[in-house]
Amino acid sequence: MANQQSNDPPSLKQKTPTTTIHLLSGGAAGLVSAFTLQPLDLLKTRLQQQQKENIGYRTTVRKELKKLANIKDLWRGVIPSTLRTSVGAGLYFTILSRSRQYLALLKKSGNTTSSTSVLPKLSHVENLASGFAARALVGFITMPITVIKTRFESSMYSYNSMYESFQGIYTDGRVGTLKGSVRNFFKGTVATLARDSPYAGLYVLFYEGFKNDIFPAVLKPLIADESLFAGASNSASAVCAACVATTITAPFDAIKTRLQLTTSPAGSASIGMVTRQLMSEQGGARNLFSGLSLRLGRKAVSAGISWCIYEELLKYL
Repeated sequence: MANQQSNDPPSLKQKTPTTTIHLLSGGAAGLVSAFTLQPLDLLKTRLQQQQKENIGYRTTVRKELKKLANIKDLWRGVIPSTLRTSVGAGLYFTILSRSRQYLALLKKSGNTTSSTSVLPKLSHVENLASGFAARALVGFITMPITVIKTRFESSMYSYNSMYESFQGIYTDGRVGTLKGSVRNFFKGTVATLARDSPYAGLYVLFYEGFKNDIFPAVLKPLIADESLFAGASNSASAVCAACVATTITAPFDAIKTRLQLTTSPAGSASIGMVTRQLMSEQGGARNLFSGLSLRLGRKAVSAGISWCIYEELLKYL
């Protein structure tokens, strides 16, 4: 029996991470990336907010930086941002990993992993579908904190606490009333899911493609150390996948921000209405890609940090 165990393939000896490990690894990765990159999120929200004022990208960034009393103001909204990203990332990575493992077992390939990852290999369609579905579910669950985060980052609202932001969104800014609607916490849900779900599906698709097919051939001859190669390959794959997926889904990010900053009753403004409004303003169709450069920087670095930390923690926890 001892000899039989010693001859087992390495893939069979590999420990499968538990749900708790996926949750903790994803949460830690999301927490680090959200805190580190909050300034880019804040500037992106301010840029999209002021698009209707016909202020250019560079002018807006300079204007917003001048408004800041000190450097810590760049981290305004970091509490809802880190809460949303750490909880969201933990749930997303957990649901994604479990769904991919289930799909791998269905095709009897659950033990097939790459040399740089403990995650199973799937087909392109399965990668796309699993990422899409996991992000849709997590996006809906975390929608209220997403609205709070967007309001905090905007200069249109001067919330001083999470409770104040919660009350302001619930009552839709009406002073002296306790009546409100929970629907206000789900403003821009369709636009957000239309951005995040395709983004996540495309991201997983391109990430797995870069990690398994492209970067092993490119980086393996340059990096002899296996641990360094794994980290470099995962990070490079994450950055490239994030850039491609972010560009494709950029219009829905601009629409989502405009919807969540409006004080009109939830549901009164539609995606079509906001799209027409953005395109009718100076700049036309380019307004749908407002803040893309900031989001590209944020998403690329965030993906590199998050997926590298996540995959490495899975190996050692």
